[in-house]
Amino acid sequence: MLVCGVFALAQPPQNPPAQGGGRGQGRGGGRVPRTRKAVLAWADTRNGIAQHESVGHALAIIERLGYESGMWDTYIRTDSNIVANAPTKTDGTPASGGPNLTNVDAIFFMGHREVPLDDSQKAELLQFVKDGHGFVAAHVGLTAFESWPEFGEMLGGRFDQHPIVGAGTVINEDPAFPATKHFPASFPFNDEFYQPKDLSRDKVDVLLRLDLKNVPTNVALHLSGDYPLAWAKTYGKGRVFYGSFAHAAETWDLRSVQQMYFEAMRWALGLTDATPAPHPMTK
Repeated sequence: MLVCGVFALAQPPQNPPAQGGGRGQGRGGGRVPRTRKAVLAWADTRNGIAQHESVGHALAIIERLGYESGMWDTYIRTDSNIVANAPTKTDGTPASGGPNLTNVDAIFFMGHREVPLDDSQKAELLQFVKDGHGFVAAHVGLTAFESWPEFGEMLGGRFDQHPIVGAGTVINEDPAFPATKHFPASFPFNDEFYQPKDLSRDKVDVLLRLDLKNVPTNVALHLSGDYPLAWAKTYGKGRVFYGSFAHAAETWDLRSVQQMYFEAMRWALGLTDATPAPHPMTK
């Protein structure tokens, strides 16, 4: 059974969105000027080694949080050709309509392993973030682009297996940050905890980490006993957030998890303000 502490959380705002949606043809139908931010929820998992059934539900949660709060419109896509300034169809001709890197404000990412992007797309994606857009990745997003070092630099870390699975205790290292201020100082959580590598606390603000006090000594732990689970950083002018939560679809139904990603998206979109503050591991 998935366990998370019961917290007094503020729910995402429930203001009804303006009729007609945002950019182009929203839920209300008809083409009207966009009044809300636009988010590309992108999850190309075709090369995933172990497919996660939670991915589709996670994308739907992000879409619902934006829609019900009235803060952003979401394009849900698994076709990575649209991750470009000028996407093309499979025959190489220009694609018309839909999202691209010139008409969205942030990306929510759950791609898995080697997502197929060409060199031009990779350069445009990095520039998209450097220019001041948001990038929020969850769980399997840490496994993506293993052969592309610059992606790991942008995200702040790389995937190093998940040696700890099950019940654990999470430590809140930055209770002032918007995405983690609703969590207590420590709390129980049950998950497939992704361990990062190539992560420097000089470059990222670690928000949550796994408490390793009761972890068996035969577990292959790295980063000198540090086990970050969520962090924030800047990349150029862009805002980047990663959260290891969550492996199971039902974990995405926890209010605390939804609140974390709701606030992470708002921060990445520039709707709230906070400056990531890299720091040593707390006691």
